[in-house]
Amino acid sequence: MLRCFASCLYLYCSASLVAAEAENQIYQIISDPAEMLGPDSCTKCHENEMQAWHATPHFTTFDSLHRKAEAKAIADRLGLGSVKRNDTCVNCHYTQQQVDERIRVVAGVSCESCHGAARDWIALHNDYGGPNATKESETPEHRQERIETSVQAGMNNPTNLYLIARQCLACHTTPNEALVNVGDHAAGSKEFELVSWSQGMVRHNFLRTGGAANAQSAPEQLRVMYVVGVLADLEASLRATAQATSKAPFGIAAAQRAAGLKRKLYDISQRVSDPHIDDALHAALSVPLKLNHNAELTAAADSVGKAAYNFAAQTDGSSLAAIDPLLPAPAQYKTK
Repeated sequence: MLRCFASCLYLYCSASLVAAEAENQIYQIISDPAEMLGPDSCTKCHENEMQAWHATPHFTTFDSLHRKAEAKAIADRLGLGSVKRNDTCVNCHYTQQQVDERIRVVAGVSCESCHGAARDWIALHNDYGGPNATKESETPEHRQERIETSVQAGMNNPTNLYLIARQCLACHTTPNEALVNVGDHAAGSKEFELVSWSQGMVRHNFLRTGGAANAQSAPEQLRVMYVVGVLADLEASLRATAQATSKAPFGIAAAQRAAGLKRKLYDISQRVSDPHIDDALHAALSVPLKLNHNAELTAAADSVGKAAYNFAAQTDGSSLAAIDPLLPAPAQYKTK
């Protein structure tokens, strides 16, 4: 599974207390190896999640990707040399960390690839209300505050599914023109869909069961996840289309992907009534999927991203039962 370019961190908050900050940072790319702690920093509290990760390509890519003939050929066509020593490949396939003034690849696609560089938020995330407080004794008020302050410090908390979706689509749409047109890299994961790809082998949801089981998501959450996945995919595809400078595989694939997602979003809008979905659809339909419309396409992508962020923050899925026929069945979840 080849995935490249632009590992992005997108901030979520459900409370108005930090809404202004989220508004300012939601589209920023933040990838500083000096702020990465590496996956070992998560193992003490998330051992079950780490074991689940070890069974995924996200983990094994560290030892396997650079040995694949296809990956070497792409790097050679781009004149990049080592697969592990250039940002074009590393940003999506690996985790970088600054160690003793040197930037090194320390893991494959790992915890911080999705949840954000942890240096500034890990202590906040681990504080349940004082030195003697536990997760079980934490008050609801403190939990809300802990999430908000962690998000402000750079954490992508899955309380808002848009943040995780944006992380996925930042790589699964391959938004790098040279990588596709010159390197002959695939123009994104064509079959990617957030529910089916996140609920299969990469699922690591032990929180709800206190570590007893890798829990499945509730129907309400799956509905939100499906819509957010479409919105985040549309946003990323619009951004990729905006970057295209020639009518070549990259631009054609990005525009075709965006067109297909517009149709999906229209189908959703016909089944449920939601102002954020309507806002995103209006923004997407307002621009042509053509070359030389960078500003308009980027503005539309911004609007779609904002709508997705607000939808994920404000919707619990209970009113979305009408889209259930659109959701993939468990048999369709990605298992390899």
